[in-house]
Amino acid sequence: MTEFHDDTAQPGPEEQADDLQNGYFLIQSKHGFRFGADAVLLADFARGVRENDRLIDLCCGNGIVPILLAAKTACRNMTGLEIQEESARLAEKSVAYNRLADRIRIVRGDVKDAPALFGAASFDAVTCNPPYMIGSHGLKNPNASVAIARHEILCTFDDIAKSASALLNTRGKFFLVHRPFRLAELITTLVRYRLEPKRMRLVYPLPDREPNMVLIEAVKGGNSRLRVEPPLIMYRSPGVYSDEIEAIYGRRPPCREN
Repeated sequence: MTEFHDDTAQPGPEEQADDLQNGYFLIQSKHGFRFGADAVLLADFARGVRENDRLIDLCCGNGIVPILLAAKTACRNMTGLEIQEESARLAEKSVAYNRLADRIRIVRGDVKDAPALFGAASFDAVTCNPPYMIGSHGLKNPNASVAIARHEILCTFDDIAKSASALLNTRGKFFLVHRPFRLAELITTLVRYRLEPKRMRLVYPLPDREPNMVLIEAVKGGNSRLRVEPPLIMYRSPGVYSDEIEAIYGRRPPCREN
């Protein structure tokens, strides 16, 4: 088991430390927002992140993506940006709990202010699991933190793409997960901000269902050439993970399903 950093990093009475099955733990609220399969797949999709790269995770929530990347990569300079105070507090707590403060820092702030906070062209890679829903799409959760995480209440995808482009150096990579029903808008917006889609993968809950997630890698200033990877199937039959998902998860993590 990972050693505690100090007593203040231990879960409170309304929190729990969930084992990520990779040597690390994530402190989550028992009642608030909890990470989902989309975060796990995004961390797996963010390939080619190197030891000396500077990476920022926008809308980092409880810090799940940087912590997963700490296990998957040698990257030593990761930042998580989160606007919600409680989510940022839990992310900081998980970083301390896992003794990752030398590799991950959590900053509370607005995605729209990120270029001013960190400086232009200050990162080699950006990851983001943004709010998916706009307007009346889906039912808004009565829990404010969950609603903000899932709906474009405090920022739009345009805000995220604009900031990601400003934060990245030329040839820097932007990795994101989103919903396929917004795919045309996503690609149009990325291109507008000189983020050229280079790699895309659709995620299907079952082989005979429509995709419910899309993973995209875009390169700032890249040439126009998109590679569509083979589909990723979550379940080979109801309740039974596919072999690839089993390999990505290791064992089933404590996340909500999409």
